[in-house]
Amino acid sequence: MAPKHPSYNPKASMDNEHSPHHPLLPAPEDQFPATGNTSAIVSSTKWVLKLAMWVIFSVWMVVIFLYPSSFASHLFSEWFGASGQTLFGITGAIFLTFSAPLLAIAILAAVYLIISRDDQPYERRKKKKNGKEKPRWRLWTLPVLVEGPLEVVTAAELVGILVVLGYVFWALYSYTLRLLATDFSRNLTFLQISCEVLEVMGLRLGSMGLFCLGFLFLPISRGSVLLRLIDIPFEHATRYHVWLGHLTMLIFTLHGLAFVIQWLIQGRCIEQLLEWKDIGIANLPGVISLLAGLLMWITSLPKLRTINFELFFYTHQLYIVFVLFLALHVGDFVFSIAAGGIFIFMLDRFLRFIQSRRTVDVISAKALPCGTVELIISKPRSLRYNALSFIFLQVRELSLLQWHPFSVSSSPLEGEDRLAILIKVLGKWTEKLRGKILNDKAKEISSDKHQSVMTVSVEGPYGHESPYHLMYENLILVAGGIGISPFLAILSDILHRIRDGKPCLPKKILVVWAIKNSSELPLLSTLNVDSICPFFADKLNIDISIYEGEIQPSKVTSICPLSKGCNMSVLVGTGDNVWSGLYVISSTVGLVILVSLMDFYYINPFNIKKWWYKGLLFFLCMVASVVLFGGLVVCLWSLWEEHISSKRTTHNNVNDIEKVGEDIPKDTLAQKDLNPKAFANSTTIEYGTRPNFDEIVESVAETWGKVDIGVLICGPSTLQSSVAKAIRSHNMVRRRNHHPIFHFHSHSFDL
Repeated sequence: MAPKHPSYNPKASMDNEHSPHHPLLPAPEDQFPATGNTSAIVSSTKWVLKLAMWVIFSVWMVVIFLYPSSFASHLFSEWFGASGQTLFGITGAIFLTFSAPLLAIAILAAVYLIISRDDQPYERRKKKKNGKEKPRWRLWTLPVLVEGPLEVVTAAELVGILVVLGYVFWALYSYTLRLLATDFSRNLTFLQISCEVLEVMGLRLGSMGLFCLGFLFLPISRGSVLLRLIDIPFEHATRYHVWLGHLTMLIFTLHGLAFVIQWLIQGRCIEQLLEWKDIGIANLPGVISLLAGLLMWITSLPKLRTINFELFFYTHQLYIVFVLFLALHVGDFVFSIAAGGIFIFMLDRFLRFIQSRRTVDVISAKALPCGTVELIISKPRSLRYNALSFIFLQVRELSLLQWHPFSVSSSPLEGEDRLAILIKVLGKWTEKLRGKILNDKAKEISSDKHQSVMTVSVEGPYGHESPYHLMYENLILVAGGIGISPFLAILSDILHRIRDGKPCLPKKILVVWAIKNSSELPLLSTLNVDSICPFFADKLNIDISIYEGEIQPSKVTSICPLSKGCNMSVLVGTGDNVWSGLYVISSTVGLVILVSLMDFYYINPFNIKKWWYKGLLFFLCMVASVVLFGGLVVCLWSLWEEHISSKRTTHNNVNDIEKVGEDIPKDTLAQKDLNPKAFANSTTIEYGTRPNFDEIVESVAETWGKVDIGVLICGPSTLQSSVAKAIRSHNMVRRRNHHPIFHFHSHSFDL
């Protein structure tokens, strides 16, 4: 039997492993466990909060779905008319009906996350009487559509798609019925009736587009409390933004076309396009908003985006023009339909802006043999992330605007003050990055006075609130090329947990890695198993199958260490729940205060009637509430983090000096090849072939038994589709009673 690590305590490991309250990411507060009474109060409070959020959400959805019907339209007309004499007027009534529920859920979600911060982020699996795990079906991990324009779609995602499409078709059906019931005057000609029909349908398409717009910005609010509440990582939510974007722009385009055709029939198209009314809809701002949206839509199409990513990225900054001129186009009360989702995005965007202003210390930058770059970045000890996290990176010497996402390749347990990322050279930006590192290295060799400078900013980390790789006792990790990067972090995280006696479910892992040639093999050597947990075989079984397309020798690696900047900011991503919750609450309260003051001291006393102007003022109130009220919380948050960091730095200063030699390994990736000791007995390499996932799934099904198996995939869409197809085929067709259930998890970074 392998010797036990000095820090390994089997009893402690067993106690931790079965403790239902022990967090996977321990916090200092864990030193003071809650009493039974406190735990009961917290559980009751969480139950009440969840019930309240579900009730608000359900009622909100019912209101949105009923809105197109004639019965609901009559009720809403009376409600909006009765509110006209109040302080907030019809704008307040519409905001309260369609946007306030979303903000209320966000506030409740913030409170829920605050009191749940010490909860264990995975559920203990139900056991059978014989002690074996009972496999369960889960809609969000069951792939049902694996080919087509949407790529891999799970059952839960399909349900969401059907709900959204159901609303669209229901709204069109209801509006069509109401239109057919309209009694047009018999004195009107066919063209005049056509114009009336086009105008009515144009207005109603615009209303549908506003409801879609209210959800469009939610998935791209990267650190949003809403995404963290339902534990949807940003890389998954981005797909929903793409789908909603196509639907929203299609509806808005039809909305604009309906009016353009009407004006062409009437012979006053140019006049109407340039019209800017004070009372009523201002057409010219709508034209500008629609043109900005069309530019973003066209350049985001897959083929154009692949050809010129920079064009897609830069045109997408027109979202500011799109939203601002939409507010000018429809006025404050119509704009308030979609204001809730836009406000949530503003909250997230302001935090990201503040975080991205800080330049980050790059501990080292390496150009690796397989066309890959490794960056090791400094981070504060208080910054929390997990092995499935990713960051957005900006290198100012390459571009002042471009941000690119990369998965973290290090475990949060490896080092408290740094994280690592691996970057595959695939496009112009990554090629420039590798070229800069090589050029700086060459200049350092030729001139002793040359000092390499790389000005780096970071947003994040983002990802799952709960590390779902720790939810399964059995894992299959499928990687394509550089897709091995997050799985190195996962393996390191699991090994560290075994070594330290922390809660860790995985007991059996199969790694399937498809690579082009042998130059990529040294990537596996970044995982130094002997130094992390030499006795892991007692607790964990790891098998690695490598499929190599061709044989190609490794090239020489160039290394360029450098240092510039400071630690990452902790303001976004998986930051402090208390401060992020206060930020959301204070900004929302600030919005209500500013709008109240504006209505009480300016709008009503001075009888402001211009729609576009009131829309502009409402938009400015949204921005000001985030900057002023939210900014105050951000300032206090930053001061608090600096205070905590300084205390930790002072406390750990001596230990850091002692560990400086052991934290940075002497054997760099440039000096190592595939480590023969790490997984020598469990690694197989097949040359000139690709993995057959149907065979792999069926083989595992026969040998692993009736269990839940988490299948994590990181690689190109073709790889994900192949794995999803094999999983769907087994789960739905070939699965027998004694077979496992495979759960699909995509870890894609094609953002």
